[in-house]
Amino acid sequence: SVEMEDIKFHQCVRLARFENDRTISFIPPDGEFELMSYRLNTHVKPLIWVEAVVDPGHSRSRIEYMVKAKSQFKSRSVANNVEIHIPVPSDVDSPSFKTSIGTVRYIPDQDCVVWSIKQFQGQKDFIMTANFGLPSVGADNRDAYMKAPIAVKFEIPYFTVSGVTVRYLKIIEKSGYQALPWVRYITQNGDYQLRMI
Repeated sequence: SVEMEDIKFHQCVRLARFENDRTISFIPPDGEFELMSYRLNTHVKPLIWVEAVVDPGHSRSRIEYMVKAKSQFKSRSVANNVEIHIPVPSDVDSPSFKTSIGTVRYIPDQDCVVWSIKQFQGQKDFIMTANFGLPSVGADNRDAYMKAPIAVKFEIPYFTVSGVTVRYLKIIEKSGYQALPWVRYITQNGDYQLRMI
């Protein structure tokens, strides 16, 4: 059994019918719309696991990050618009990045690096390295950004973590209007943060 929270229905849904027999009955508006959204409050392994190792190296004036991202969903699925936000010290300079997939950019006003991956195939892992100059960072400053979490954002179409699916879609059309039955599932990250080691 799946525990769903914050269930939200489009205003066209007949809520009394849902409360009575768990059938979602509605008269749809024209065009595409979101019929229902919900959150799960269960512990599931992260769909995209991120590990970051910070290496201060031998020089006190440089720092290197090695970030590994691994998709933990089936290989036939693809996560779209993946963004991994990695906190960095506030006064780093001279950024350089290396990755085999996506793009990486430094955002100084947010003290972070954003690794963007347009499409992340299931059961794959990738590594990104980032090197920075450190003009004045001391141990105190380092501890502050090390405690800040890595945030991950993404969406996976045609995929449900909960296993909730539409068993059937019945269209009752009396006016002769041609309706095309179609269901799309999209899994989006919730509040999803990881700590650096």
